[in-house]
Amino acid sequence: MSKYVATVGSAAYEQIKKDIIYGVLTPDTKLKLGAMKTTYSASVSTIRETLSRLASEGFVVAEEQRGFFVAPVSREDLIEIADLRILLECTALKTSVELGDNEWEANLVAAYHKLHLAEQQILNGDLAITETWKRCDSEFHQAMISACNSDNLLSLHSVIFDKYLRYQMSVLTNRGANAVKEHKRMCDAALKRDTEKAQTILTQHITRGLKHALTAFDTRD
Repeated sequence: MSKYVATVGSAAYEQIKKDIIYGVLTPDTKLKLGAMKTTYSASVSTIRETLSRLASEGFVVAEEQRGFFVAPVSREDLIEIADLRILLECTALKTSVELGDNEWEANLVAAYHKLHLAEQQILNGDLAITETWKRCDSEFHQAMISACNSDNLLSLHSVIFDKYLRYQMSVLTNRGANAVKEHKRMCDAALKRDTEKAQTILTQHITRGLKHALTAFDTRD
């Protein structure tokens, strides 16, 4: 495979996945290869390979004789994703806090600072930075667990986190100041190497976020 083809394929994968997560491509939508070829500036074979990859990750459904569709959403799926996130992220957090060095601490502090600035803008009503805010949120949680010493665990967590984010974006709501405070407490506990407290706050953070998202999910039109 040439470097150009690989680059085009990677770009198509990242953009299509992003469009699914942020709701540009809505649940159950049929993904037509011809139209996507133009939209994502890639060949039909590249689009097909990309959709097959996304199907293996659960963002797309491949149906024999019918083609590809954006994966559906349901409250049951959201609950399962949240449970998996708690399992994976708490496991990774424990090891990361125990093994994290000075560079890990520095990266965590930097990620928290970026997230906090974005959160303040959101609290002030600047919804134009929603995508930036969610990217900072993702980077913070990744920084928390980055020293877990397991590429497989980090890879699995990344997929689950993106699935969770997709649900957050589908209901377009957030918990405001409460979530902001939880991020601060979580960061402080990790930097103090208080593994149990960090895991407890993380579990509460995800559980409360789930309840909030379920309420919004259940009241959608």
